[in-house]
Amino acid sequence: MYEPQLNERKSDYDWPLAAAVLGLMIIGTAFIFSATENQPLLRNTYWLQIVWYVLGAGAAAAACYFEYGSLARLSALFYWSSMVVLLAVYAIGAAHHGAKRWLFGLQPSEFAKIAFILWLANYLSRPREELRRPKVFLAVLGYTFLPFILVYKEPDVGSALVFLAISLAMMFVAGVPNRMLAGLVAGVGLLVILEVALILYAPAKLKIMESYQSGRLLEYFGRRKGYNVEQSLISIGSGGLTGKGWRQGTQHSLGFLPTAGAHNDFIFSVIAEEEGFVGSVVVLTLYTVLLFSGIKIASQARDRLGQLMAIGVVTLLFSHVFINIGMNIRLMPVTGIPLPLLSYGGSSVVGSLIAIGILHNVHIYRRYY
Repeated sequence: MYEPQLNERKSDYDWPLAAAVLGLMIIGTAFIFSATENQPLLRNTYWLQIVWYVLGAGAAAAACYFEYGSLARLSALFYWSSMVVLLAVYAIGAAHHGAKRWLFGLQPSEFAKIAFILWLANYLSRPREELRRPKVFLAVLGYTFLPFILVYKEPDVGSALVFLAISLAMMFVAGVPNRMLAGLVAGVGLLVILEVALILYAPAKLKIMESYQSGRLLEYFGRRKGYNVEQSLISIGSGGLTGKGWRQGTQHSLGFLPTAGAHNDFIFSVIAEEEGFVGSVVVLTLYTVLLFSGIKIASQARDRLGQLMAIGVVTLLFSHVFINIGMNIRLMPVTGIPLPLLSYGGSSVVGSLIAIGILHNVHIYRRYY
């Protein structure tokens, strides 16, 4: 567990990290405006995104204000409170498009990921000898599968898988024995293969997932035509080298990309169509700077607690980027995972900025060399 250490604060900032975040927010605002300007009901969405950026920046500043050890001491409260809120989604949450993921206009799973990172970092920062004990490993599995199951049943398979990715990365860095991790990966892999096989080959009347979820997997494996992904690929391909120009994209303005998804799930396709390969590379470069800044922060962390927090945040952001861009280019099934700081959405924006605030907190209190 976390042991208090001296509060050794440094006043300098990680400017590459800050620049990448600012660049992504500017791009997000510009292309949310472009994707929604021809939609009367969504025309002012970019203003709402700016409001979320401001609120998220304030939350990130608050996350930087308190030394991360203080956050660790409250991590159990954050974790269990987030589990209660996830349960509340089932009782009083709002349902949209067959999924019950929202509570009072927010998506609790986005904040549960942050609480999970804080709690798991605190729990895994115990002596390495203890991490070899099976009961500690089983406890980590329990803390992981509780939010996984709650989010999976909303249903939100993409976010549920992010909890697994975070847990695996943090256990690996903490020093959990490789044989235990290999067994976990093998077990999860077998379950995924079994579920996919049942969806592809079981009788239609046997319900494994919600119909729209199984439909997405059938589209991914070529068993059914996927309209949204097909239009996304057309958008990306039609952008060419330098794109059609800002606000000149036709796929979203003519309604080929889904109206409800162009400014969130498929924002990368909008950017690729209007700014082409060059614009896509700019976006990927900003994410690369963000992620490598996080890895650098983890390597310079003052203690294992800070290192594990940083790795958890990096894994969270990487998972979202990989899954979202992957589904835009048909590398991954469509899952509804937002692209951090680019996709429209209050929960995603505020959650991402809080996570980045925690990352910067670890940087501020890093050790001297």
